[in-house]
Amino acid sequence: MKIFEFGFFALASLLVLLGGLATVAARNPIRSAMGLLTTIFGIAGLYLMLSAEFLAAIQILVYAGAVVVLFLFVIMLLGPSATSPRDARTAVPRYIGAGVFVAGSLGALALVASASKPGAAAVPPAPESLGTIDALGHELFTKGIVPFELSGALLLVAVIGAVAVARGRQVDPTLLPASAGSPDPRDQVPARDAATPDPQPGALTGHFTMSTKESKS
Repeated sequence: MKIFEFGFFALASLLVLLGGLATVAARNPIRSAMGLLTTIFGIAGLYLMLSAEFLAAIQILVYAGAVVVLFLFVIMLLGPSATSPRDARTAVPRYIGAGVFVAGSLGALALVASASKPGAAAVPPAPESLGTIDALGHELFTKGIVPFELSGALLLVAVIGAVAVARGRQVDPTLLPASAGSPDPRDQVPARDAATPDPQPGALTGHFTMSTKESKS
């Protein structure tokens, strides 16, 4: 491995590690999102070292340009000081999860160490067309055309189901029963005819006075 390749690999790995630690350990959600962005750039650099230019571009365009921006929009709407609900889990599930993570990490390191022994079979070099847009498009639309079409249909069904659930059940008011659909007659106020003029301010008072005199006589 050349010095430039080793330096680029070290820089990309350092970005991934530091970004992951910042994402998990940062208390400020904006700094956590910036740590995630740093990790995404590091992963894109590792894809470039594997000659996967298309995956590196998708990593930056989709994850850094869409997902992280969506996270930032949510943080801006909720506010950086928004707190999550209190976790009711005890310390036992946390320790179990940490133990599984550590065991998996040690197993991965053991596999890497066993693969780097002198007696291990060498991996043949990848072809130059591996990871390019032409090679990926050729594989996608020749050997993987059926899974590609099925995944498109599955996503379409998921979108239609999400829209149907979001709209809810619409009830036709004409199909409701008479007791539930008819309003209470006591709540109805008779509408005044537009042609009837408004009474004068003293008309009602005079009418009430004349009615009182007639009742006394």
